[in-house]
Amino acid sequence: MARTTKETLRALAVLASSQGGYFTAKQAKEAGYSYRHLDYHETAGNFERVEHGLYRLPTVPRGDHDEFIRLSFWSRNQKDEPQAVVSHQSAFVLHELSELLPGEIHLTVPPRFRKPEPPGCVLHKAVLATSDVEERSGFRVTKPLRTLIDVAAGDLSREQLEKAVADALERGLVRRTTLENAAKGSERLSVALGGKKTKR
Repeated sequence: MARTTKETLRALAVLASSQGGYFTAKQAKEAGYSYRHLDYHETAGNFERVEHGLYRLPTVPRGDHDEFIRLSFWSRNQKDEPQAVVSHQSAFVLHELSELLPGEIHLTVPPRFRKPEPPGCVLHKAVLATSDVEERSGFRVTKPLRTLIDVAAGDLSREQLEKAVADALERGLVRRTTLENAAKGSERLSVALGGKKTKR
């Protein structure tokens, strides 16, 4: 049975609201909007065109994580599936393990990802396991354990890393045994946990 205009709008609005107001042309089509309808609603100001194939409902207020959601949709593949995961220093802040706001947004994408990184972004290429990622409203982020592993491989100071590790343990974001196992492959994590630096 075909949807009425109100039902079509309601279906799209529910979906878009769960995605920070964003929706793709494919999602709109599945809700009942043809490409001609999209052009009409864009011209009428009902839909905001963000980039090719990506739109936004202007009635949905922009949230604190609007940029993460937009970049998640930017990274989608030909199947309309987002590829980017918020990671490294950006995930560090999301998990409240640091008060230092990075100057760039860090995203992890699959090794074969081909789109050039947008201005203000740093792309890291890696294969992330399902267990490394958690869902947020409209985007994905690496879990605290994976985030600590990624950040430890970077240039974060030892003091900041030790503080983050202690905070993550105290808040129950990671288990000590799990972190100890992960630290076997990371000297900096091992030191942050209180281990001795390996002699060379």
